[in-house]
Amino acid sequence: MHRARETTGENLDLSTAIQNLKEKLDEHSKQLEQSAEKLSQLQSENTVLRDQNQALNATGNKKLS
Repeated sequence: MHRARETTGENLDLSTAIQNLKEKLDEHSKQLEQSAEKLSQLQSENTVLRDQNQALNATGNKKLS
């Protein structure tokens, strides 16, 4: 009987630990998703800025010619 209580207590501890790990995994998954979205946004902005820079360089080069 005493061993059964110990096992039940260990199972509860493991269940709690697993639940905590699941919550942390969910939190990290959300952070990863947000980071991926932010990266995509920054890549898009970088493309726009690169295109603008190339256009400005072309204009500047024409003025120098």
